Amino acid sequence: MELAGSTPTTADAPRKDIFILSGQSNMAGRGGVLLHSHPRKWDGVVPPECAPSPNILRLSAHLRWEVSNEPLHRDIDSRKVCGVGPGMAFANAVHNSGSCGGSIGLVPCAVGGTAIREWARGEHLYQNMVRRAKEAVKHGSGEIRALLWYQGESDTYTQDEVDAYRMKMESLIGNVREDLALPSLPIIQISSSSSAVLTSMF
Repeated sequence: MELAGSTPTTADAPRKDIFILSGQSNMAGRGGVLLHSHPRKWDGVVPPECAPSPNILRLSAHLRWEVSNEPLHRDIDSRKVCGVGPGMAFANAVHNSGSCGGSIGLVPCAVGGTAIREWARGEHLYQNMVRRAKEAVKHGSGEIRALLWYQGESDTYTQDEVDAYRMKMESLIGNVREDLALPSLPIIQISSSSSAVLTSMF
């Protein structure tokens, strides 16, 4: 896999600490989207903590590494208007902490308005996420460090959906770890609802 605009070999391409970004609109990014404009559009404002860096890359929809910049999910959640999400702020914080030896690779997979049932094994969104994650580590280009999962609001409309969420989330975690052959893969979960945001790590 090549970095867009260049042709590095596997030997001279820096290894990446790779993070999968998945879930619904909160992860895909709606920050700065002008909801009352017709058509909707992003205001183009990038907070300092989300500034691009040559050390932070993203895997495009065409499976090419390129320098990350907002909106990260512009070609993934392509039926919606994307803005600023948490991915770049997270990546900059990790990079600035010095805990990464090389560059950071982000794998955007989130799609707005999706329920957790749409991320079940065998469904298109799940299969695409796994395919992109596997592509990200081809040829020894890096190591998947964690899956960031920000989702939940679409599963709060009925009590049955709320009651079933934990079991579906546990199934998702188990399936991802099995299909990526990473039994201890950290899962950083932010569950959103109409009244609360909860953060967990598995």
